[in-house]
Amino acid sequence: MSIILGYDESPGARSALAVAIDLAQKYGKQLVIVHGTAPPSSLGEEQRSHADALAQLGRAALGRGLDAARAAGVDAVVAEVAAKPVDALLEQAEARDASIIVVGTWGESPLRGAILGATPHKLLHLSRWPVLCVPAPGE
Repeated sequence: MSIILGYDESPGARSALAVAIDLAQKYGKQLVIVHGTAPPSSLGEEQRSHADALAQLGRAALGRGLDAARAAGVDAVVAEVAAKPVDALLEQAEARDASIIVVGTWGESPLRGAILGATPHKLLHLSRWPVLCVPAPGE
């Protein structure tokens, strides 16, 4: 079983990384750090360059997250998935026998999340795995 972490280096994601590392240490689970690289919407001809930019940023974020987990002595791997974040997290949870999905929140009110379709909000409604939402500092 594994712990799935949605990671993009936002303040909430950085808080979620610390919690996920702690959980992986305490329960001896593998940490899977996931980044979905699909753009949030179709952008026509710009979609390809937007997707490439998101993938490049995601790879850098995943590398730093992996370094932090390994520095803490956690068995960790990364998964760069060509899908929207919710789909990427659910796909990895299924593929890696997840025990929990951990994501960060950042300045998202419940109403804003419902309207804009924030990742934590969608996961709470779509996931068959427990979802732990970790607030950013100061939230």
